[in-house]
Amino acid sequence: MRRIQKIIKINTPLKNHFGYKDIKLMEQRYQAVIKSGKPSVIIAENIEGEALSTLVINKLHGGLKVAAVKAPGFGDRRKEMLEDIATLTGAKYVIKDELGIKMENLTLDDLGTAKNVKITKDNTTVASENSDSDSVKARIKQIKSQIETSTSDYDKKNLSERLAKLSGGVAVLKVGGATEVEVKERRDRVENVLHVTRAAIEEDIVPGGEVAFLYALSVLDKLKGASNEEQIGINIIKKVLSSKFKKEV
Repeated sequence: MRRIQKIIKINTPLKNHFGYKDIKLMEQRYQAVIKSGKPSVIIAENIEGEALSTLVINKLHGGLKVAAVKAPGFGDRRKEMLEDIATLTGAKYVIKDELGIKMENLTLDDLGTAKNVKITKDNTTVASENSDSDSVKARIKQIKSQIETSTSDYDKKNLSERLAKLSGGVAVLKVGGATEVEVKERRDRVENVLHVTRAAIEEDIVPGGEVAFLYALSVLDKLKGASNEEQIGINIIKKVLSSKFKKEV
């Protein structure tokens, strides 16, 4: 059986904004990346000025295979999503002052790895097979706990999205057609199916054709009331359910 890839999708556009202050240190660290021969992706809040110029020049003339992506989300949510990505890829979470992680202390071993990274103008998708690691399982457990204790519907929605990306993956559906009208119609149908499926997951469903009534009757047939009044109530419900299957001749 093929292992399901865990996918993190970053719904933020690719922009030329980064914020590394020490360009020399960045150049030194990327010399090691260049020697490794592997392409790399930088996910950070901002990149601009000399840092951006350094990356562009090295990409054009130095053979550096690099892409710069704006970090998803804002504020604390951005931190949490970056930690999700770091956990999934096995990276040391992006330099942050509160952990005391400095650029000069980073090595190649601190970088994460991914099976593939797909970058477009509006989205970046990071796919990894690191789903069985203890750190990912611990992260999933932590998010589930936060969902249970949260009292905010907005927070629960964001947490559920993060949980889906870490534990269940993300399916990318491609809808095509001969004309733009046909594509739109098919896309609307797909979206409708997705909404129905999500509603079923949240609220549960019963089989159609009044089959649920038959299942209920089979349970009621075995149920005995604790008193005469209770038994009368059970019999009334059985009679109502049975009437659904009787036709007047």
